[in-house]
Amino acid sequence: MRKILSLLLLFVTCHSFAQDHSAPKLPEIIGRWDITVDEGYRVVPSWLEVNLSGIRTLTGQFVAEGGSARPISEVNFDNGKVNFSIPPQWDRTNIDLIFNGVLNDGKITGTIRNSKGETHPFVAERAPLLKRTSAPVWGAPIKLFNGTDLKGWHTQKPENQWVVENGIMKSPKSGSNIMTDQTFNDFKLHIEVRYPKGSNSGVYLRGRYEVQVEDSYGREPDSHLFGGVYGFLTPNQMAVKPAGEWQVYDITLIGRRVTVVANGKTIISDQIIPGITGGAIDSKEGLPGPIFLQGDHGPVEYRNIVITPAK
Repeated sequence: MRKILSLLLLFVTCHSFAQDHSAPKLPEIIGRWDITVDEGYRVVPSWLEVNLSGIRTLTGQFVAEGGSARPISEVNFDNGKVNFSIPPQWDRTNIDLIFNGVLNDGKITGTIRNSKGETHPFVAERAPLLKRTSAPVWGAPIKLFNGTDLKGWHTQKPENQWVVENGIMKSPKSGSNIMTDQTFNDFKLHIEVRYPKGSNSGVYLRGRYEVQVEDSYGREPDSHLFGGVYGFLTPNQMAVKPAGEWQVYDITLIGRRVTVVANGKTIISDQIIPGITGGAIDSKEGLPGPIFLQGDHGPVEYRNIVITPAK
């Protein structure tokens, strides 16, 4: 009898321990969010990721309309209400960005006060996982640039500084960005780019994820420099050539998974892009998007732009 009582006591103790140490329910705010901000005269994208740090502290990162992902030291979440603040990045101001929202029925609604001091309403929806259940079947390659004119492309703004000369698409000065009329889901992209010393551009995949183009010769790899997925993914080496030479990218995007080969070297291999980068055309990550070239950061030239879309 004594042995049976001991076994019963051991069972009750273990059962109570298991109950006391069961995994707590994670706050619903945790995860990635695609944000649409209504500024009245235009709609701009943003992005938010919230993570659990340790037992109870929520941290995260945020992407505004421009710039790169910024860390959030603490996200406050209580009874469905969420708020945080982060200091300015590229804005020449001392005004913090302040995010206030309410999570209800799987969406966050609220206001964002930006670093200019402007307050605008927003709606946030959970970002899609973009997982693929099978390997892509590639279609036929498509020449996106015919080498003669800008047919198949349009600029982001009404003004257009882009010209075509000798089979090269040129932006001789800072001006509008340019994008393809066609949109794409998964693809392999071949593109060649050249820029003068100190210049800067970018190749946006689906119009939302920037692979950085910048004069970075002689520098250490960084997510903000040549070959990086801006603010998110750092290349494993600096494969850039000096300014004035043609740089060659071969980029594969499948769902969120990206591989970047620069000048024949694989610098990012099958890595997950967490979310949109600054300058994205929108935050609708589940939709196809264009190939989008940055033309507002200095002179740049592109040629031999070929895409192989998945069927």
